[in-house]
Amino acid sequence: MKSSTNNFGTAPVFFTAISTILGAILFLRFGFATGMLGFWGVILIILLGHLVTIPTALAISELATNKRVEGGGEYFIISRSFGLNVGGTIGIALFLSQAISVAFYVIAFTESFQYFFEWVHKTYEIVLPRQVISIPVMLGLSALILKKGANLGVKALYVVVAILFVSLTLFFLGNTNHAAGSSFNLFSAQFRNIDQFFFVFAIIFPAFTGMTAGVGLSGDLKKPGKSIPLGTLGGTFTGMIIYFFIVYKLALSAGPADLVNDQLVMARIAMYGTIVIPLGLAASTISSALGSVMVAPRTLQALAYDHSFPLKRLNWWLSRSRKHDKEPVNASLVTCIIALIFVAFGDVNAVAGIISMFFMVTYGSLCLISFMNHFGSSPSYRPSFHSRWYISLTGFLVALWVMFKINTPYALFAIGMMILLYFYISSYHRHRSGMQAIVANVLFQMNRNIQVFLQKSASAKTDKEWRPSVICISKDSFERTSAFDLLNWISYKYGFGTYLHLIEGYFSRSTHEESKIILKDLLRKFDKVENHVFVDTLISPSYTSAIAQAIQIPGIAGMENNMVIFEFDKTKPHLKEIVENFSLVNAGGFDVCIVGSAHKPIKKREEIHIWIRSSDTENANLMIMLGFIIQYHPLWEKSSIRIFEVCKPEEREHIRQKLEELLLTGRLPITSKNVEIISDNEGLPMKQLISNRSESAGLTILGFREESLKHYGVELFRGYESIGTTLFVNSFAKKVIE
Repeated sequence: MKSSTNNFGTAPVFFTAISTILGAILFLRFGFATGMLGFWGVILIILLGHLVTIPTALAISELATNKRVEGGGEYFIISRSFGLNVGGTIGIALFLSQAISVAFYVIAFTESFQYFFEWVHKTYEIVLPRQVISIPVMLGLSALILKKGANLGVKALYVVVAILFVSLTLFFLGNTNHAAGSSFNLFSAQFRNIDQFFFVFAIIFPAFTGMTAGVGLSGDLKKPGKSIPLGTLGGTFTGMIIYFFIVYKLALSAGPADLVNDQLVMARIAMYGTIVIPLGLAASTISSALGSVMVAPRTLQALAYDHSFPLKRLNWWLSRSRKHDKEPVNASLVTCIIALIFVAFGDVNAVAGIISMFFMVTYGSLCLISFMNHFGSSPSYRPSFHSRWYISLTGFLVALWVMFKINTPYALFAIGMMILLYFYISSYHRHRSGMQAIVANVLFQMNRNIQVFLQKSASAKTDKEWRPSVICISKDSFERTSAFDLLNWISYKYGFGTYLHLIEGYFSRSTHEESKIILKDLLRKFDKVENHVFVDTLISPSYTSAIAQAIQIPGIAGMENNMVIFEFDKTKPHLKEIVENFSLVNAGGFDVCIVGSAHKPIKKREEIHIWIRSSDTENANLMIMLGFIIQYHPLWEKSSIRIFEVCKPEEREHIRQKLEELLLTGRLPITSKNVEIISDNEGLPMKQLISNRSESAGLTILGFREESLKHYGVELFRGYESIGTTLFVNSFAKKVIE
């Protein structure tokens, strides 16, 4: 939530980040890492870690300069890009990581009292638990942050960073007798224990998670678009450079055994090390805890402000701020309680792995958002700071890979928890939109590039494979769905379909508004069934002009449309418009399918009957192919295809042999027992013969020729009222079944 006291500049972002980066892991574990892996091994860890953190810092900087970043920092960016449900899922995980991090840093703070614990043990033979220090410190930190808020935290940061600077300076100036135990040479430095690389990486990686700590102050910044990029990138690169020099100093100043066995080996290297290194450790850890305890409540408050929790009263309470300074005091109280619980446990090593997982999810999400915005190329995405899409993609992929390399069970657990949390949040916020906008932009760009590629590829091909790309125009969408059903059957697996509902009239404001309402109704109607059809409306003054418009539009699959579907009701066949416009469609080189709709519903397992005449070879292959394509729709998957071929008696064996060879070489799922050759001297008219044999068929496919249409007109399609849905097929050119 946006604060009304936006008085912070870039410095708090930088110092919050750098004080967290130069934290407990640096003082307690960098020596161990250098001893285990050697100089180049730790350098590789630093470089790999920054393959995640630098792209994330760049992504945050970019996203922060595209729009105003309000309270919640990383959560705000993610939720406004991926939607509130996805944002809430990641935000809750991020908050828990930040809150538990407070405990992690406070417990690490107690390690600066190592010499005190050793003195008590030697003098009084008492082993004091670390909670003797950590619990009072946590209580004191809680009291300060609850009473004074972020203003005190920012002021304390300057003191802490000053102490940190002095301790590191004295460390670099140190020249102790440990150097005698080191044979380090930069040009002959070793990479030891390569098999332990990711084990050590898991220990070191939390050191890199501090670079986004300052982003959580976004709601308290005067100019987030300026302060977040400068502070975050400054902290990230400064920390990385200091890491390199610290590893070099450690390798130069102590032998591997001392580095591995003494977690405060820096104290034995630095000038006045027994004082300044514990002091520096105390300063770094308490500053990291301070940074986390400032940031976590703001994440929680932003989550509550967006109603991310199921209880309205809880959201209201957590989103409240103190009146005089707008501090999220209630969210701070919850953060301190969670941190205190983990401090009381005294050991968060197991939890630290989960923390790292959730941080990695956050970093990966930020990089993914940046990449998708680059790829989607939305006109509204105009950041003043620019990263590169390949840097963001690298950050996302490395974050995902590192998660599983650090700890595969923890990674699976973290992802599993996020999925469950997402479904839980979605269950009580079903109305909230998700990541449709950013995903839609990506899909639009992909579709455009694929369309252009396919068009170029198609123009270069001389031998093109046939597959149906169908367009259908209907005025009767709300009366019957036979045309849409056929289009959906064809489009289910092998074909592509565009369904246009015709609105007769001239284009105007009123007809345009009408078309939008009708389209919504159509989408709602067709969404009740599984469909793979693109649905739209078309305003045109006549059926003929509508056809002329429709057959010129590009296909949705990047290939030209090659088939047109018409439809009529067999009980009241108004076929005149279809017959009159056949020549128009035929002139464009389209195959034509005319559906005769029956009021008899189609049931599963009903057969598909295909009727072929020896004089109609042009249509035969297309009819067989359509039967094969339709059969892959779930409605027809249990159905069988039967082929009837009518020929002269003397041609029976030749026709049978030729047809069976076609089915075999074409690998069509039609057995020879489902092929019936009928002599045309049986004395029955063709229409009567079809009516007798196909009365029980769910779909009957017949061919028709242009010459017959010209001769018989509308009568060509009449006389089939006793059978079910009928499909009349005219192939513009003979299809090859390969």
